[in-house]
Amino acid sequence: MKKFYSLVTLLALSNFLFAQNDPNAKKVLDAVSAKVKSFRAITGGFTIKSITSKGKNNGVKTGTVSIKGSKYYLKQGKTEVVCDGVKTYSFDGNKTITVAAAEEGNKTLTPQKILSGSYDKEFTYKLVSSVGSFHQIDLVPIDKRKNFQKVTIFIDKVKNVITKAKVLDKSNNIVEFSFTNLNTNANVADSVFVFNKNKYPADVEVLD
Repeated sequence: MKKFYSLVTLLALSNFLFAQNDPNAKKVLDAVSAKVKSFRAITGGFTIKSITSKGKNNGVKTGTVSIKGSKYYLKQGKTEVVCDGVKTYSFDGNKTITVAAAEEGNKTLTPQKILSGSYDKEFTYKLVSSVGSFHQIDLVPIDKRKNFQKVTIFIDKVKNVITKAKVLDKSNNIVEFSFTNLNTNANVADSVFVFNKNKYPADVEVLD
C-alpha cells in the first residue's frame, strides 16, 4: 500500500521555473493531456516494480485502474482507492479505510495521476529523447520537499498515451509503473466510483 499510494505527489506555480521548461516537452505533454480529456473513460492494468539503489529487484505488484473525468478507482491486491471526484477512500486491504479530500489524493503519485499527463504546474520538464516509438520526458518537482528527485515518463508517439513512468527517489531507489491493455473508450458505470462501505469487512474502521 505504501508504494501504491504514498509516493507524494504528481501535479505553486513558479513563473521563474516555468520559464525554464522545454517547449518541445510541453508540446508533447499538452497533446497527452488533450487526448486524455477526449476519452470517454480509461481502463487498464498496471505493474509496479521496485528496484533498490544497489540494483536489487524487490518484486513486482500488479493492479487495475479505471478513470472517468476526475473520478478513479484503483485496485492492487486487497488494497483499493475510490475517488468520486470529491473525496478519496483508501482501503488498506485489512480493516481500515482512510477518507481524504480529492485534492489531497491528487498530490499523490498514483497510476491514475501518471496517466493524466497534467504536470506543468508542479514540475519542470525536459524532452530527453524521441528515438524510436516513444518520447521520453524528465520531470523534476518544483517543491524540493517531495520525497523523489525525478520522474521519467515514456509516451507512445502515435497514441499520445503514457505507457511507463520511472520514479527516482532521494535515496536513488526506483519505482517503475508500466501500463497494459489500456482501453481509452471504455464504458464504465458511475457506480464504480461510488464508495460503498457495505462491500468491506463489517468491522472496518473509517478514518475521516
